[in-house]
Amino acid sequence: MVTPSLACAVLALAVVVAPGSGGASRLALLRRSPKPQPRRRTLPTATAAGFGALAGLLTLGPAGALAGAAVATAWTARRQARQSERTAESAVTELAASLGRITEELRAGAHPAAALGGLTADGPLARAAWGPAARAAALGDGVPAALVAHARDQRDVGRDLRRIAAAWELAERHGAPLAELLTAVHTDLRWRVAHAGRVRALLAGPRATATVLTALPVLGILLGELVGADPLAVLRSGVLGQLLVVVGVGLALAGAGWAGHILRRAVPR
Repeated sequence: MVTPSLACAVLALAVVVAPGSGGASRLALLRRSPKPQPRRRTLPTATAAGFGALAGLLTLGPAGALAGAAVATAWTARRQARQSERTAESAVTELAASLGRITEELRAGAHPAAALGGLTADGPLARAAWGPAARAAALGDGVPAALVAHARDQRDVGRDLRRIAAAWELAERHGAPLAELLTAVHTDLRWRVAHAGRVRALLAGPRATATVLTALPVLGILLGELVGADPLAVLRSGVLGQLLVVVGVGLALAGAGWAGHILRRAVPR
């Protein structure tokens, strides 16, 4: 007979390891300037660890409490990392779209200050990235210096802002066409966004495989309970059972973390 605590633990694990939907990220590639997703409320790490420890204690005893806290902490870190990745992707996409608009206005004969002044048509992340440069252009100050100074505070697009600043400074110092230089930067940004999206779509299969492999030990325990082998009693009782819980969960988390690291490194930045 499957105990209520086991059922709760299995449902909690299903929520933890369930892969995110890849359809939304693939559809986002078809949009030129997608609207940023609303910021989701994330459970604090300490609260998640407390809930995980309580569930583990009720299911597998003291070692289960330690394992549950570790699983909940890893799950929270994974959610925060995914949210940071989505924010970075949106920031680069919005910056590329905004740079494309600025380039088109420069080609049409607009003054750089006027082109930077049209940020109301861009997304909020792009407005935050361009804000100091737009204010500097309106006051007649140096745009490249403003971009470089602001790039230190922009973790997601700091490198791209420095490239734009270098192109802008080259145009001001040597008289090169600013629109042509910014077009080259814009082309590279758009290619990188599209290529990263294709790579993420291709990695949907490996991500699902890693999720299934992570869930296999829990599924094995559930199968053992269903056939009457009672593996939970073995894990709850004795020093050896408690040691198996800690070692097993530690190896599973290490494998999931290493697989996630490999998949993240495969996506171009």
